[in-house]
Amino acid sequence: MYRPELPRRARRAAAALALALAAVLAAPAASSARPAQTSAVVTWAASADRLGAAVPEQTHRIVIHTSAGGSAPRIRLSNAFGDQPVTFGRAYVGTRASGAALVPGTNRALTFGGAPSVTVAPGGSVYSDPLRTAVAPSSDLAVSVYVQGAGGTATGHAAGHQTSYIAPVGDHAAEEPGTSFTQQTKNRFYLDAVVADAPRGTGTVVALGDSITDGSNATDDTNRRWPDFLAARLQADRRGSVKGVANEGISGNKVLTDGAGVSVLKRLDRDVLSQRGLRSVILLEGVNDIKAVPAPTAAQLTDAYREIIRRIHGSGACVVGATVMPYEGWSEWNENGEATRQAVNSFIRDSGAFDAVLDYDALVRDPAAPGKILPAFDSGDHLHPNDAGMEAMADAVDLGSLRCDR
Repeated sequence: MYRPELPRRARRAAAALALALAAVLAAPAASSARPAQTSAVVTWAASADRLGAAVPEQTHRIVIHTSAGGSAPRIRLSNAFGDQPVTFGRAYVGTRASGAALVPGTNRALTFGGAPSVTVAPGGSVYSDPLRTAVAPSSDLAVSVYVQGAGGTATGHAAGHQTSYIAPVGDHAAEEPGTSFTQQTKNRFYLDAVVADAPRGTGTVVALGDSITDGSNATDDTNRRWPDFLAARLQADRRGSVKGVANEGISGNKVLTDGAGVSVLKRLDRDVLSQRGLRSVILLEGVNDIKAVPAPTAAQLTDAYREIIRRIHGSGACVVGATVMPYEGWSEWNENGEATRQAVNSFIRDSGAFDAVLDYDALVRDPAAPGKILPAFDSGDHLHPNDAGMEAMADAVDLGSLRCDR
């Protein structure tokens, strides 16, 4: 059942967690050495894409919500779609208070190979050095990045459904008040992953998908995408070792062809296989291929699924196949597409190609009209689930299926 507001006990726990995190970020750790019994795990991620023209001399304050907690956090900055080098003058990470403002005393400088700035070549990316601090699970951080020099095409994630902030002129990365950050955006410029060291054996699940995974029509600024709800379940699961969740959804994305982001086949290495601590992947993608004109055949789409599975298995991770959800009532629906969807879903359920199956079609369809989303889960456009649908999707995940031991 959808809960629009956290219970009082959960709100108190969240407040206590935020205070603890603020204290942790305010004080350096005793040693910069990574503990021997830890391993790297991604705690937040967002798929990279083209974001229009790059603008120099701006500071971006990107708000993120962590999944796994850990020590020695580092960020990954991407110039994957840039056609010119980009120079990041300074970068900081701190605890977000509200809006663009940070909790006083928590904003900490990051370095890159010991230097405060770094230049990233076109098509490249860079990790920061480990920061001598810790991050708490399920917490809001603000990553502030001063883009000193840039031109051509900017890299980032469009429509992140989380407000971030821009200081339009100059370097304001070190500032804790939010007064210089006068512009708001739902885009996330350059930042595409945050990693921390968690207890050895901790793993990450990547949610690989399109707008449904990206969170379209879920309530902005509330972390109510289905991967967010899944992350909350994983943090509460005392038996499980999978704690990290990377949301690699791109609105409009396709399995086979480029468009809104490059195809899954092209972005798999960067967005999925490069993620630290990768244990499992939930693949929920195909509806944009099916409703395209011209559309691929079911065989073409399932052949692509097999290639994706092969490559993920080659990395030692498992793949959970999620059935394509109903979308009758959406403007691009037609009977041929529905027949393809049914054939693709039969493959996902019955082929045995996936390590596990997540039957989202059965979960959200209206029994009285199986080509449509159940009204209680429909955001109103007949394609994207609402907040209640997102929570139901997360609740349907068998957490045991994510503990891959390939």
